[in-house]
Amino acid sequence: MEKDRNGKSYIISIDQSTQGTKALLFDETAALLDRADMAHQQKISKEGYISHNPEEIWENTRSVLRTLFTRNQIKEGELKGIGISNQRETTVAWDRRTGRSVCDAVVWQCARAEKICEEIKKEDKEYIWESTGIPLSPYFPAAKMAWILRHEKEAAKLAESGDLCLGTIDSYLLFRLSNGTAWKTDYSNASRTQLFHLDTLLWDKRICEIFQIPMECLPKVCDSNSLFCMTDLGGLCKNMVPVYAVLGDSHGALYGQGCHAGGQVKATYGTGSSLMMNTGEKRIRSKHGLVTSLAWKISGEACYVLEGNINYTGAVITWLKDELQLITSAKETEQLAREANPEDETYLLPAFSGLGAPYWNSEAKAMLYGMRRGTGKKEIVKAGLECIAYQITDVLEAMEQDSEIAISRLCVDGGPTRNGYLMQFQSDMAQTVVAVAAAEEMSGLGAAYLAGITMGVFTKEAAFARLTYQEYRAKMEKEKRKKLYGGWKEVLNLPQMVSHIGQEYGKDGIL
Repeated sequence: MEKDRNGKSYIISIDQSTQGTKALLFDETAALLDRADMAHQQKISKEGYISHNPEEIWENTRSVLRTLFTRNQIKEGELKGIGISNQRETTVAWDRRTGRSVCDAVVWQCARAEKICEEIKKEDKEYIWESTGIPLSPYFPAAKMAWILRHEKEAAKLAESGDLCLGTIDSYLLFRLSNGTAWKTDYSNASRTQLFHLDTLLWDKRICEIFQIPMECLPKVCDSNSLFCMTDLGGLCKNMVPVYAVLGDSHGALYGQGCHAGGQVKATYGTGSSLMMNTGEKRIRSKHGLVTSLAWKISGEACYVLEGNINYTGAVITWLKDELQLITSAKETEQLAREANPEDETYLLPAFSGLGAPYWNSEAKAMLYGMRRGTGKKEIVKAGLECIAYQITDVLEAMEQDSEIAISRLCVDGGPTRNGYLMQFQSDMAQTVVAVAAAEEMSGLGAAYLAGITMGVFTKEAAFARLTYQEYRAKMEKEKRKKLYGGWKEVLNLPQMVSHIGQEYGKDGIL
């Protein structure tokens, strides 16, 4: 691709995450030049339902793009392409005729569709697991879509008339960016809906019927580096710009981390956490509570992953700040943890909306366990950080068991990875090298890199040569590590927990 006549060629990635929307600006050398951020409201009802306003997200998307254009004086023709990374599983319903949402989006953390999952027959659960690689759970969009159709009258009415669109955030943004001409998603996002067959790589008719979701309400599935649409960015550009990459946020981070070969593993520490092991062309059926998804399908070649999703990791820090008011910012947690009594045996089980991988227990309740009279703010903050590392380690162990591959290096990204106490503790618990990416925005970076490489704005070699890491290596004594991690396992095996954990999927995670 030829550069702009002034020598400037830009790629922008839109990173739409759980907490907010970012726009990232990259030049023709794949260097990150600027970013703009805007948070959106976290809506939590009295029932505990977690929602986002799609219209607010769309307006924030336009706003952060406008900020980048204004601040960097981007001229017509200089912007070559767009990539999108998005919070996965969060489910949107909108009117095909207008593009406007018909209700709030159901956020991935929300378990409001639990009863719908309970209604599914055992033989259907087995078929769903086998076909989609995902255990039946209200975490995934299939049940969320079914809930919307049952409880939102306008959505049900539009479905009857054929005017309802159901999809994940990427589909909604593509629809709005294209002024309603692009009704699409990519393979990474489709594979997370629990409606997509991992072998046929098609929407599964039987599963759609089980959840009573009309297939005509679902988007067209495209390669992750397709030309998804042309956009004027909501009226921001005079010329039309191509959207040339779409990836779910965790998949974007996997790509951005350079984990393109089988056996490579990354963990994204966000509101929740996603751990992914690239398994290449091989689909591994988990027997230890993980899910199988598509990493992506790029230029016609599908790539699979083993994945474990954790509901509360970075959100634990938010809870410490907003609900308990023990801290005023996330930065305080590292020093407080270092100052805490190292002999304190307090554990936090952050099952605020159940437990994700590898347990998949939506009925689990959060608890602080093992407190002493001397347990105070510092010790609770320490327990909050450590529970993140324990959960990550649980998933890594399951990955090693499923893949029969020893994990020697874990590439990590996300805000909590700037916490030195947490990263060292993570290395100690997982007994592996933890490599912290210098780049903070790996999801958006991955989408930008895929778009830029596909369009020829920069080369794959030049882009990934920019990645640098800070490494943490395990140094804790084995006996101390065994005691600490063993204590965590004891919490998971308390009577009130063991009555739920694994009861549906068995001790090894098999249906």
